[in-house]
Amino acid sequence: MTSPTSRDAVIIGGGHNGLVCAFYLAKAGLKVTVCEARPIVGGAAVTEEFHPGFRNSVASYTVSLLNPRVIADMGLRELGLTFLERPISNFLPLADDRYLKLGGGLERTQEEFRKFSRRDAEILPAYYAMLDEIGDVLRALAQETPPNLGDGLPGLLRTLRQGGRLAMLPRERKRDLIDLFTKSAREMLDGWFESDPVKAAFGFDSVVGAFASPDTPGSAYVLLHHTFGEVNGKRGAWGHAVGGMGAITQAMGKACDAAGVEILLNTPVEGVHVDAGKAVGVQLVDGRQLMAPIVAANVNPALLFRKLVPPSALTADFRRAVDGYKNGSGTFRMNVALSQLPDFTCLPGTATAEHHQAGIVIAPSLDYMDAAYRDAKAEGLSKAPIVEMLIPSTIDTSLAPPGQHVASLFCQQFAPELPNGHSWDEVREAAADLIIATVDRWAPNFKASVLGRQILSPLDLERTFGLIGGDIMHGRLSLDQLWATRPFLGHASHRAPIKGLYMCGAGTHPGGGVSGNPGRNAAREILRDKDFVTAVRLSVVGR
Repeated sequence: MTSPTSRDAVIIGGGHNGLVCAFYLAKAGLKVTVCEARPIVGGAAVTEEFHPGFRNSVASYTVSLLNPRVIADMGLRELGLTFLERPISNFLPLADDRYLKLGGGLERTQEEFRKFSRRDAEILPAYYAMLDEIGDVLRALAQETPPNLGDGLPGLLRTLRQGGRLAMLPRERKRDLIDLFTKSAREMLDGWFESDPVKAAFGFDSVVGAFASPDTPGSAYVLLHHTFGEVNGKRGAWGHAVGGMGAITQAMGKACDAAGVEILLNTPVEGVHVDAGKAVGVQLVDGRQLMAPIVAANVNPALLFRKLVPPSALTADFRRAVDGYKNGSGTFRMNVALSQLPDFTCLPGTATAEHHQAGIVIAPSLDYMDAAYRDAKAEGLSKAPIVEMLIPSTIDTSLAPPGQHVASLFCQQFAPELPNGHSWDEVREAAADLIIATVDRWAPNFKASVLGRQILSPLDLERTFGLIGGDIMHGRLSLDQLWATRPFLGHASHRAPIKGLYMCGAGTHPGGGVSGNPGRNAAREILRDKDFVTAVRLSVVGR
């Protein structure tokens, strides 16, 4: 057996948050190694060829939440990363050959809303103002470590500082904030709008990445979570990375290389070494050991504590908390190669148009979304699933051969575990056929245009990317798993109950999405804990 290798820090998982954490630690002078199980860095944010000549973002599929500070600090634009904005954000085909377009500016969206409700068009500026005002506060909090139970005076000061941001909101905004955290998306939207298509346009965000109905209490917060982002400085915008989502993590990998980070591919971690209550390194599946006083895990907290950390290193109380951690987002992902663009009944034509460049949402009402969830709860999969389709090749022509296209299909609701002992391996092809048929009902040329497809069931997402139950958020964004309770009350500051072991993935605050915030926040806490840290080192990642 080879002798153990010593490093200052080991990162488990080379997804985007792991790379961000590694970069900041290396910039502060630490010798850092990233262990990635797959042959490519990026975790779920990767671009791969899935059909001859066709490349696409395999799992994560769109850009908005990536922190501009991370982009600047890592020099990602200088490394060639480019973002292209969607001309409009969403396109919803509706019944009776109607449709609704969302985005392209306030006045244009209001004009769309007038087709369904003049009142909804008039109230839209106030709704956007509410989201912006609350979103600005929560966006700032997303870049800070939550207060941690048991942190003494530092935790108290952090609570006062972060609570002060919320206290500064006017009374009506505090009311709105409580609504967003506690109400269902339907209840919240019913308080603002009267038109079903308008409610559907906004309500879709409430179920993205969640195995839930828009009627589920707390689903309004999931809606808010997806409004935090920006593209090229434009708040609330959505876009594409040229070259797919893998272009982001490949640029991050280059930034890490330049900072001196060692990245090991095809290197799965078997377990965390714990000695006398301290993390001292990791055991690799190939038999090697990497010893380090700092171990940061960019994996789902349930995966970390159920499979990688010895049970004997955890208290019975903490193991109960881990057993109660909720995963499962009802997500089924497909990538398809297309001979031509979809020809929608409500907006005919196969020439590239702005609706092809938008997020195409097949979920025409909140009732449709609720029925999809109820089907999945009862039978495992929806008879009429929710589908968001993006066709990035309409903006980035490098992804497909000339005249042809790639599409990402983000599909819900599909139960993480099927009833009656069935496995996703048995039904994945039938589920994929159902999804294709669902799109075909709205764009009748779609099925015939499919040249090839890549299928990722909830089980495939778990096997390939470690997304337990297909959960793209690394844990539900429910009230008991947010802010100071994410992932567990008493451990929201990225510190595990084992000295030297940290959590830097989306299972920590502020949650899922390609933001880099969990990785950056974790790096800041790790540097705070180093006994040799200086103000200069800490300034690398902010205070």
